[in-house]
Amino acid sequence: MYRIGQGFDIHKLEEGRKLILGGIEIPYSKGLLGHSDADALTHSIIDALFGALALGDIGTHFPDNDDNYKDIDSLILLKQAYNLVKEKGYTINNIDNTIIVQEPKMKPYIPLMREKLAKTLQIDKSLISIKAKTMEGLDSVGQKKAVSVHSIVLLMRSGL
Repeated sequence: MYRIGQGFDIHKLEEGRKLILGGIEIPYSKGLLGHSDADALTHSIIDALFGALALGDIGTHFPDNDDNYKDIDSLILLKQAYNLVKEKGYTINNIDNTIIVQEPKMKPYIPLMREKLAKTLQIDKSLISIKAKTMEGLDSVGQKKAVSVHSIVLLMRSGL
């Protein structure tokens, strides 16, 4: 049996914050604003994992008003989310992600993101796709005010 989940996240870019995507710190003059490290890529994957099994969303499991998650490394949350998926009898078949950001360019960091995410999930990096797009100067992302991410996860029943 297969289950598919879709995730989305968006965070505002702000001075004085680190830009972390896929567990990788990317040099840039601004970072993502959020309760945790605001890793929009990891958050989007978490939402896709939860969505695939109708388990709610990231805020249900890791609320932004809980101090236990203040400034937490989102890879820790991803590992916890995937442990729940595995407890339900599923494993990852593949993950497809699109980062939407005007700048900085993501291409140099994508291989590192794939490796970091694969290590966290204990899966082969060939199962993780990450693409990057701009908004051609349109909307808050295109105006360099935010970063958004879309993710799709295909889960399969363990043992298939």
